[in-house]
Amino acid sequence: MSRHEPWSEARTREIIARHDSREGPLLPILHDVQDAFGHVPEAAVPVIAHALNLSRAEVHGVVTFYHDFRHAPAGRHVLKLCRAEACQAMGCESLVRQAEERLGVVCGETTADGRVTLEPIYCLGLCATSPSAMFDGKIYGRLTRERLAELLREAQA
Repeated sequence: MSRHEPWSEARTREIIARHDSREGPLLPILHDVQDAFGHVPEAAVPVIAHALNLSRAEVHGVVTFYHDFRHAPAGRHVLKLCRAEACQAMGCESLVRQAEERLGVVCGETTADGRVTLEPIYCLGLCATSPSAMFDGKIYGRLTRERLAELLREAQA
């Protein structure tokens, strides 16, 4: 069962209205839309654009520029593996391959059963404890193959 509500124009307009007195409200609106619906639905883009007197291309450009905005709902669990330089130096790419092989997807995809979304992230600020990951919002440093296997078992349970 999804923890997000189905998209509706009325709900999108409510979210926009909460930010109407803010200066530069686009990013907070997009974050709240994603929090509500689990992603930024394509149908929400023209609604947001019209309300903010922006072009659809401007809103779409922001959604596609920032990698945290999703175009489709994520799986029940989200595993983000850091692929920044410090983590690369400490072997993160072998962990990425391990996760991809175990889940049967590549970074940026969700498993067919909708359980796990595997995403790259390009710095969690844990360079001293690399390689690192984020699993359902919780940070893990000094990630080993064994600990990653545990996280993947938990995600697939």
